[in-house]
Amino acid sequence: MKTFCGRANPTTGSMEWIEEGEDYDYHQEIARSRYADMLHDKDRNVKYYQGIRAAVSRVKERGEKAIVLDIGTGTGLLSMMAASAGADFCYAIEVFKPMANAAVKIVEKNGFSDKIKVINKHSTEVTVGPDGDMQCRANILVTELFDTELIGEGALPSYEHAHKFLVQEGCEAVPHRATVYVQLVESRRMWSWKKLFPVHVEAEDGEKILVPPSEMENCPGVPSVCDIQLNQMPSSDFSALSDVVTMFSVDFSKPVQSASTYYRVQLEPVKSGKAQIVLSWWDIDMDPSGMINCTMAPYWVEPTSALQWRDHWMQCVYFLPREEPVLQGERLYLTACRDEYSVWYSLQRAREGENKAGEEEHEAGVRVESPVCRCRAHLLWNRPRFGELNDQNRTHQYIRSLRKVLKTDSVCLCISDGSLLPVLAHYLGAKQVECMQPSRIDFYHHHELWQAFFKANHLEDKIKIIEARPELLKPSHLEDKKISVLVGEPFFTTSLLPWHNLYFWYARTAVSPHLASNVTVLPQSASLHMMIVEFQDLWRIRSPCGTCEGFDVQTMDDMIKESLNFRESKEAEPHPLWEYPCKSLSDPREVLTFDFTKTVPQHCLSTEGSVKLLRKGKSHGAVLWMEYHLTADISVSTGLMQLSNEKGNCEWNPHCKQAVYFFSSVIESEIQSDPTAVTYTINFDTKTGEIAMDFKL
Repeated sequence: MKTFCGRANPTTGSMEWIEEGEDYDYHQEIARSRYADMLHDKDRNVKYYQGIRAAVSRVKERGEKAIVLDIGTGTGLLSMMAASAGADFCYAIEVFKPMANAAVKIVEKNGFSDKIKVINKHSTEVTVGPDGDMQCRANILVTELFDTELIGEGALPSYEHAHKFLVQEGCEAVPHRATVYVQLVESRRMWSWKKLFPVHVEAEDGEKILVPPSEMENCPGVPSVCDIQLNQMPSSDFSALSDVVTMFSVDFSKPVQSASTYYRVQLEPVKSGKAQIVLSWWDIDMDPSGMINCTMAPYWVEPTSALQWRDHWMQCVYFLPREEPVLQGERLYLTACRDEYSVWYSLQRAREGENKAGEEEHEAGVRVESPVCRCRAHLLWNRPRFGELNDQNRTHQYIRSLRKVLKTDSVCLCISDGSLLPVLAHYLGAKQVECMQPSRIDFYHHHELWQAFFKANHLEDKIKIIEARPELLKPSHLEDKKISVLVGEPFFTTSLLPWHNLYFWYARTAVSPHLASNVTVLPQSASLHMMIVEFQDLWRIRSPCGTCEGFDVQTMDDMIKESLNFRESKEAEPHPLWEYPCKSLSDPREVLTFDFTKTVPQHCLSTEGSVKLLRKGKSHGAVLWMEYHLTADISVSTGLMQLSNEKGNCEWNPHCKQAVYFFSSVIESEIQSDPTAVTYTINFDTKTGEIAMDFKL
């Protein structure tokens, strides 16, 4: 059966109806899942196996049968560990039907069908009794329901229900407990992901300062966690204001409460500074004694141990509601509030001479309601976008470019979402400035945010927001004037892959009847760049596993491969490569150019060629990114910022995701007189705005 799916094309901006097979959603879910990453997580798998063996032994030593409940079984791996450790029977719960079907095949292939029953239900729908899904309650509870924030995948409600209805009182649990750790830090870099800093512009009539509206200054933001590979954050980018402290623990062997609550710890800063950020991570003890421990601690906390790379569990960055100056040695309270799925933090000062009653008074004043964005910016911009708008070097490139093209009689139209360019254009002397924010997402919020911005900077009557999409622009919108300068970053909130921002080209084409004959377009052009790389670790998320702790999981590999090949051509996928180190095996190559001074052509843009592998290493894939040529001599890159030629280490734009095309097979290149080459064909279909690519090793 085929289904017609409506979607807004991120590159062309048009609404499209696409015929998709009924399995489309399922293939997308599998292809982009982190199952391979989990199966490659040796530390996690070994620790789970040790914990499960120990739990089965403890139950057997009591003379009981070992009955296991495995919630969120996935491939069935943890149930097979339990069965091989001597469990009498395992109930493996998996709500995602394709995954449950795969688990049945994997369990059968490994010879455990008589010991493991796969139940395709949500755990809260499982019944117990002679006619139920489970014959009796389990006495061992095994789960892997955790995300980077620990509770974001609904672990607490699942545990709460399981203890009430599915497991015996006093059951063994693997993991036995989880502990959440926090550290208070100051970091201009991370704080720039939440706040908009003032922008200084040197204009003809003196310095202008663009300030954010007061509602943005005082906004607590949104409660969603910022999860990143904290091990890629250099120590020079933050300053620790406190030691690492335990925030809270959850004992999974006892009844768990999912209702909203809060936890509080006392802190004494180890140095004075601006408290802005709470860094957080967790560990899990697989056994009651805590001898089998699996930790997400970053490099500066566990400097002597070898760090296990993983992408399914990372570390958390939480933003305090406001910046708080703190003094070394003063007494502070850090409060963590949580609901069923998320955590947020606040900082309070202890009052002088405060006793236990004072602490209780503090606690009585704790509000457990989740923070709500009042300024709209946190609803419209993600954290990298805040960082990009706060990047002074990048802003300076646009200021330099605008200075070159603007005149006192310029009629300027800016086409980008949530951009500072209209304000910069006004400050730099444009006579008339209009802006168009064509995103189909939240036009109302965009409009309200920018009205607040203009008001805060006394620009209400200086810059006009055009409430129309480019194809619906009329002469009356422009007071019957022609546009002499068309500008864009370009940035659009609907873009996922680097070339999606080519929507600017389509918008430029749509407004061409309104452009002056000698119009200046900034950027004047764009180019697509490509480089072959070896990833330090990211390759694991797409690498087949084969066997995991002695169990054959080839069925899962085949399932992922089938889903990746579901479309006629493989697709590139977006990744923020500053978090995922790689080294270049080839030189960077410009592969396609897009001329914004002209309209989008009717014909496709194609290229083919080959790149030589100049360094020894494994070719895991190609990285692609865009560069925008603002003027003849000023460019901004959304990808590679710097390349160290000796080792091939890459520095990537930290505000953008780059496109990664993983090769289906990996070749090992040697340094030799006749280096290996990778041939490529890349095709940009101007009608659909899609880029198809193929690589041969």
